[in-house]
Amino acid sequence: MLHDRILLEPGPESGERKSSAGIVIPATASMGRRLVWGKVVAAGPHVRQAGLGDTVLYDPAELAEVELEGQVYVLLRERDVHAISEPAEVSSAGMYL
Repeated sequence: MLHDRILLEPGPESGERKSSAGIVIPATASMGRRLVWGKVVAAGPHVRQAGLGDTVLYDPAELAEVELEGQVYVLLRERDVHAISEPAEVSSAGMYL
């Protein structure tokens, strides 16, 4: 990878989705601007925030898809990443809001 480029493995929500009622929403349905999550599999030397294995939020409209060894990946610049998730810590007492 060169410069500030990030190679992502797209998450499952980039395709078909299910509503809370169980209705399947196809990937081609237009729902306005929806951001999706992906996992970082490679990063260039000038990437400062995202690391290998991080899950990042990006806009699928601003992407370049690339196929390597039969697997489809997404190529972005670091500035196109909207958020980086942190692993959730689950306590033995349960999860509270």
